[in-house]
Amino acid sequence: MQWPSLRTIVRAYVVSFVLWCGFALLMGLQYQTPDRNHFGHWLAQFLSEAVLRAVNLGFWTPPVFYLVNRYLRFSKRRVHYWFAWSLGAFPFVLLHSTFLSILVPDYDGATQTYLPRSFQSWWDTIRHGFADQTLIYILIVVAAHAYEYLKRLRSEERDRYEYQQALAASELQALKMQLHPHFLFNTLVGVSTLVDVDAEKAKSMILKLSGLLRTALDGGSYDLVPLESKLKFAREYLDLEKMRFGNRLETFWAISPEVSRFLVPQMILQPLVENAIRHGIAPAREGGWVEVEAGANDGILRIQVRNSMVGNGRSGTGLGLRNVEARLKHLYSGKANVRLNLAEDHIATASLVLPALDRGIASFVTAFEGHNRGSDASPDR
Repeated sequence: MQWPSLRTIVRAYVVSFVLWCGFALLMGLQYQTPDRNHFGHWLAQFLSEAVLRAVNLGFWTPPVFYLVNRYLRFSKRRVHYWFAWSLGAFPFVLLHSTFLSILVPDYDGATQTYLPRSFQSWWDTIRHGFADQTLIYILIVVAAHAYEYLKRLRSEERDRYEYQQALAASELQALKMQLHPHFLFNTLVGVSTLVDVDAEKAKSMILKLSGLLRTALDGGSYDLVPLESKLKFAREYLDLEKMRFGNRLETFWAISPEVSRFLVPQMILQPLVENAIRHGIAPAREGGWVEVEAGANDGILRIQVRNSMVGNGRSGTGLGLRNVEARLKHLYSGKANVRLNLAEDHIATASLVLPALDRGIASFVTAFEGHNRGSDASPDR
């Protein structure tokens, strides 16, 4: 059996005494009339009696709460459980009356003196007050059960929230793990096409790919990173693709200077750029172009990746876009979205809209992520 700590016991008794003092004062004012002729003496007697009654009630309240906490697990056997608590009224009334007769003896208003304690006064205390004391006992038991049920409800809600957070974090980590091999495989396919045609260029692409992979792996496990680092990664990736496509690929950038400080999810821009290359540029014999645009307005960060395409393009979304949608759902709870628009003028536009989180909160994000993951790694800046 594990007993409560001393600090818990002291806190329970302090709260109990304070609550019962307030209740005793209210009940005393209801049943007693101030003596204007001897107001000072009456006030002292009134306060001392109220405090002593509160001490008596406050002394028995924490044990009842403790017993409810310890034996609530037996409440499934309702008849036996509540019968046991009904029997508990008898010792409560006896103990409460005994201590009350000791602490607060009968008072004679005519002589303004306390009467001597006796068996008859103790019996009169029980006989005249057993109904009120039984009601007080019932109220304490009901309050203890209400407190325990509320505490357990809050604990279940907290456990449910922590479980949902852990599940979301697990799913998010799985999505991240999908991105790296997806990016790697797409790039290796491009390198393989040059091995027999241009070995030197293929070698250069492999070296550049190793640098990209190193950057991706060094990004840490943090969910949010500055946009400027992701733009730099996208530029290097497009430079790598230029080595493969040569003059068949043109890139354009329209980046507002202020957006570099905003935080975005890891690897959130890369799938959009990859899709533009894979589904827009690679199938076109004459190549095409890719434009990356980023701007912010009214607390909203908008990133667009536009590219030329052949024919009507490809409908639906691939692994990359599905992954982006899932990560936005987990990270922003519906406050961010990604959309793909295939226009009739042979232009595909992938639009990413998310809250513009300022880089100034990066320290908070770092502390939060470090607390959750126990990681000592520094954020990607």
